[in-house]
Amino acid sequence: MTVQLDVSLRHLQNYQFLIDFGETLPQLFVDEPDPIGAGEGPCPEQMLAACVANCLCGSLVFALRKYRQPTAGLAAKASCHVERNEAGRLRVSAIDVAIVLDLASVEADRLDKVLAQFRKFCTVSESVEAGVPVRVTVRDTTGTRLPEPDTVEPHRSTAGQPTQERRDA
Repeated sequence: MTVQLDVSLRHLQNYQFLIDFGETLPQLFVDEPDPIGAGEGPCPEQMLAACVANCLCGSLVFALRKYRQPTAGLAAKASCHVERNEAGRLRVSAIDVAIVLDLASVEADRLDKVLAQFRKFCTVSESVEAGVPVRVTVRDTTGTRLPEPDTVEPHRSTAGQPTQERRDA
């Protein structure tokens, strides 16, 4: 199955663009931060971090619902790290996503299954991770970091490798 999702950009002035997602969605104004731009809209790095975090949270909701667990209280914060490469050019070096999950009514035995698989369903982070490390933590509402299940292999991106349809698991 192949899906094509299109966006259009129109230059307004300086480093400001208007992104059009199609007739049914609002347009988005973007800009580069000061001193390059005026900082009047999100920059590409913020958009990338938001896309990765949004997809991971959506995948977590999918996994929680699969095991009939509540999704209320789910929140995340993403940080996009930018550093200079060997040639002195700015590059995204990593993306950190900190997810907070309200565990008050989540069943512990199901939580292990959810945490063991939710990242595998995230189209965006799995694709981005082929070139940029994506570090994910999940914490409860008290701030306690939830351990990744011992039975899970360390996360490795499989971008570019043949896979089965991901949403049918």
